[in-house]
Amino acid sequence: MGMGTSTFVIRWVNLLTMLLAGAVIIFGVWMSTHNDGCRRSLTFPVLALGGFIFLISIIGFLGACKRSVALLWIYLVVLLIVLVAILVFTVLAFIVTNNGSGHTNPGLRYKEYKLNDYSSWFLKQLNNTDNWKRLKSCLVKSEQCRKLSKKYKTIKQLKSAELTPIEAGCCRPPSECGYPAVNGSYYDLSFHSISSNKDCKLYKNLRTVKCYNCDSCK
Repeated sequence: MGMGTSTFVIRWVNLLTMLLAGAVIIFGVWMSTHNDGCRRSLTFPVLALGGFIFLISIIGFLGACKRSVALLWIYLVVLLIVLVAILVFTVLAFIVTNNGSGHTNPGLRYKEYKLNDYSSWFLKQLNNTDNWKRLKSCLVKSEQCRKLSKKYKTIKQLKSAELTPIEAGCCRPPSECGYPAVNGSYYDLSFHSISSNKDCKLYKNLRTVKCYNCDSCK
């Protein structure tokens, strides 16, 4: 592949990524106009991502158009740094969450998760009140828990379902609590649980409460 072909490919690839970055930035600006705290909390990361992609793309695009060796080297070095950062992030994410693969329970097809299975650093981040408030507001607005009763019409269907980690940890009390399920999103809390798990007391049937403050949800 000659120099001309290489610069042609780089030019068009980066033109496309610039357009993509522009769309991401517009999306970020749109999110900032909402009063929704969940969306607003994501505004800065989205804008930062869009701006970063745009900056890299414009360096590559200008380098290819002007056939500037200096700009192309800067472009390649930045790409290398990004690739290394992604690799490091992937490894760290694996280390942090490696032990949190979930626990199986007899008679259930889905897994339940325990906060203490994760690294101490991860626990500190999740137990940060401000961080969890933002995450919780997003979970409540998603209304995944409310949809469970419509998704699974019978208790048998619920028990045989492969619930997502959010559905299993945030929408229902831990199995060890022993609360009988009335339907997919409502449990009989009059049952006296003998479990010492604090999540059993934190769970409520209210749509905005559920088990969002539980360790199983975090």
